[in-house]
Amino acid sequence: MLSGSLLDFLPARARHAEVRRWFDEAPSVKDVIEASGVPHPEVDLVLAGGRPVGFDNRVQPGERIEVFGLDRPAALAGLPGLIPPAPEPRRFVVDGHLGRLARYLRTLGFDTWYAPNADDGLLARASAGEERILLTRDRGLLKRSIVRLGYMPRSDDPAEQLREVAARYGLPERARPFSRCVRCNDVLRSVDRAAVAERLAGEPRTLRSFDTFAECAGCGSIYWPGSHFDRLSAMLGPLVGTGSADARQSTPRQAEQEGHR
Repeated sequence: MLSGSLLDFLPARARHAEVRRWFDEAPSVKDVIEASGVPHPEVDLVLAGGRPVGFDNRVQPGERIEVFGLDRPAALAGLPGLIPPAPEPRRFVVDGHLGRLARYLRTLGFDTWYAPNADDGLLARASAGEERILLTRDRGLLKRSIVRLGYMPRSDDPAEQLREVAARYGLPERARPFSRCVRCNDVLRSVDRAAVAERLAGEPRTLRSFDTFAECAGCGSIYWPGSHFDRLSAMLGPLVGTGSADARQSTPRQAEQEGHR
């Protein structure tokens, strides 16, 4: 029996009914859960016959299996969870179909590994080897055994996906907006106008309007707080529970998407 947010993985007609399964041999709890459509990284607690068990536990005939996510009932809060603690600082790997979400996360300052053409094996290895939270809407990818940290955004809308991820992983208090390059994921560093004047010779208005810029330590892209900064601040602030003023105070005079190499 599934509970809470895990019901999202079931067809509507099956969400409030017990599921009976027949098998020839004793399968593992993980196999039974994932056969129901739920990826194991979403599961935080499994009760077999009322007792907590791990994913390798073998299901016995007639045994009742109860499965919970992080939103388990308060009465079960004291039981040890199966989901590992999220890494500090928060690090993500995002599959190729969630490019807008990856961009939002980088804009908020989170280390986000994103390669549009990366295959599932590479994504899974990046998550496991670098302790990154894998974000994908591909259940099969989340079910890979080496993946321990992962979440499937329920919404198709990138802004709503960000809200989900922000709430699940405590992003508002950890965000450092406009501190990371949205193109290559490296960190930004403040530079003065003289340091970039030659490279921005074709942008005389920009050079006249701003004194301080930000430069990517990796790809060399240059950023400044143009109008796009205000639009992004106004949009992203409410999504993670911070206002645009907070974004300005966190990393002043750094902007996203108004950069040039």
